[in-house]
Amino acid sequence: MKETLTNLLRLPSVAIALIAFVGVLAFVIILSQAYKYKFNQDHTIEVTGMAKKDFESDLVQWSASFEKSGENLASLSNELTKNKDIIKQFLIAKSINEKDIIFESVNVSKNYTNVELPNGGYKSVFQGYNLNQTVSISSKDLNAVETVAREVSSLIGQGIELNSNQPNFYFSKLESLKLELIAQATQNARKRAEIIAEESNAGLGGLKQARLGVFQITGLNSSDDDFTYGGVFDTKSRSKTANITVKLTFKIK
Repeated sequence: MKETLTNLLRLPSVAIALIAFVGVLAFVIILSQAYKYKFNQDHTIEVTGMAKKDFESDLVQWSASFEKSGENLASLSNELTKNKDIIKQFLIAKSINEKDIIFESVNVSKNYTNVELPNGGYKSVFQGYNLNQTVSISSKDLNAVETVAREVSSLIGQGIELNSNQPNFYFSKLESLKLELIAQATQNARKRAEIIAEESNAGLGGLKQARLGVFQITGLNSSDDDFTYGGVFDTKSRSKTANITVKLTFKIK
């Protein structure tokens, strides 16, 4: 160590100054590179692009249940079968394709009632059977199914009471629609970033990060308040609106 220090002191003053200059220059270069890296990291712009599209459902599903109650199981089964045939003919008469009609298996349950005993206890007494069956439709003929849902109550006149559910509407090309909206939302986000950069006298750099927002489907003309963090998938409306957002982060030159 002493020998090295002695050799250094023997160097001409010009050489020492040169070594000091090189050291300072190296320090300045390292510092500038560090600042440049920090500048590139911190100077970014984040924008949110949006896209929406109104569309019409192309598939509808509807279901209803009907039942019979009584003590004679065989008689109830025959009555339920007659009701099934009447319902089927009604649906076909309303332009429902027979292949779109599905009758589920019959559900049989026993009915009991609690009767109080003289000693204060209770006893379950058999009251009879309850037979329940569900009919469902999955069809692309939305008009026909909507008509059925509205007019099915007319079967009451034939002694048939149907517990009808509300039709559910779907779109079979949902994935294609989603990809289309992602592309539009991305273009919208980039356009916003370009405008912001231009108005700020800056240049738009490369893409740093991209995040896809939640895909939302609401009824047509419904309020944006219906949106949720986890996404909305409306099935009650025949006419719908699809919405999606994309967040992009760009570097600023």
